[in-house]
Amino acid sequence: MITIAVIEDDPLILYPLAEALQEYGYAVLTATDGKSGLALVLARQPDVVILDILLPEMDGWEVCKTIRRTRVVPILMLSSLSEEVDRILGLELGADDYLTKPFSTRELIAHIKAMLRRIEFGAPKTRRNCLEFDRICIDLNRRVVIKDGHEIMLRHKAFELLALLAAHAGEVVSRADIFDKVWGTDWIGDTRTLEVHIRWLREQLEDDPSQPQFIQTTRGTGYRFVGGTPS
Repeated sequence: MITIAVIEDDPLILYPLAEALQEYGYAVLTATDGKSGLALVLARQPDVVILDILLPEMDGWEVCKTIRRTRVVPILMLSSLSEEVDRILGLELGADDYLTKPFSTRELIAHIKAMLRRIEFGAPKTRRNCLEFDRICIDLNRRVVIKDGHEIMLRHKAFELLALLAAHAGEVVSRADIFDKVWGTDWIGDTRTLEVHIRWLREQLEDDPSQPQFIQTTRGTGYRFVGGTPS
């Protein structure tokens, strides 16, 4: 059974939300402040985390950032903050999705199902366990990247994005294809999330992120991975 951790301090949101998730067949863990929520996630390792931003003890931004240091679990952030800068900050700190209050249960479930589908089907399939290039090896089983002999842990969708581009090395993958295969055809979030994830990847992989060699932009079309011929 899929387990979802809900970290929300408002009981008028938390308890109806937990009940609705259980009705959809999910096991639910709950916490009402940031510190206990973080401890819950690290100890119980749920499949999905639903995380409010404005929490007592430790805010959602800090909880998200701390989870991301050791976990690749999908994180859906909830907030009454609807400004674009808040959504972008959430993505930059490691959230996979962002939902603005108020929202319907149906909308929330749609976001959760989309994240779970991406976990199961997001990474491109290959007969090999690794995509190997001159300086980079992408281990599809362990979901880690090895560059120049050093392991790099990536966020969940950042890894899927890199794996997709690398599976089509040398080819331009259009923005539409990226959203379809990584975020899903039902993605309804901020389209700037792609640029955020590309920036993350460049910061992790490139010797000089301002002059990328591995992940190149084809203006107005999409992105291309250049790493040499896979071995």
